[in-house]
Amino acid sequence: MSAETERQVEALLFAAAGPLGLEDIARRLPASADVPAAIDVLQKTYEGRGVVLACIAGRWRFQTAEDLAFLMTEEREEPRRLSKAAQETLAIIAYHQPVTRAEIEAVRGVQASKGTLDVLLELGLVRMRGRRRTPGRPVTYGTTDAFLEHYGLAHLSDLPGMAEMKAAGLLSLDLPPDFNVPNPAGLGLPEEDPLEDGDAPEFHVDFLGEDEPPH
Repeated sequence: MSAETERQVEALLFAAAGPLGLEDIARRLPASADVPAAIDVLQKTYEGRGVVLACIAGRWRFQTAEDLAFLMTEEREEPRRLSKAAQETLAIIAYHQPVTRAEIEAVRGVQASKGTLDVLLELGLVRMRGRRRTPGRPVTYGTTDAFLEHYGLAHLSDLPGMAEMKAAGLLSLDLPPDFNVPNPAGLGLPEEDPLEDGDAPEFHVDFLGEDEPPH
């Protein structure tokens, strides 16, 4: 691998507004460029430095070393805080995806309100994946790359256990007693069809407030 390819990859990653995948980088370089090899060299070069090369959601970016995070200060608007219902719904989707609204309700024990899923869709943490090949063809939901980036995960298989999820704010501290966290790596993915134009989330009832009984 040439030093010039390494320099070019380093420059692209440094200037990029967000993480870049190997294909994104390769499109900007000569066909002979060995991008994976350049990434490997750069990762070793920056290991232990103040800035490191990290893989997030299958893409690469330079970021501050974790042990130096205390040096960084930032002023910004307080991010939208997820409600207990949204936290639980997001966790269920992350660990059970692809999952339907009815399956989310079965795990939580209450009907899913329109507001809860709307917030997760609006924040880009969740997306509609497709339609389950079962009677009624319900819409299925899954997490997005933004979810992985937000929680610093390279892959879904890196999802933490329940204790870590609570510490990270993914789960509230007072979950329903029958709530469980399966191993995502061991889940079989049910067959589903692609979404069609006009598909939208489905709900039995649109509540004014989250998880409130109908009046």
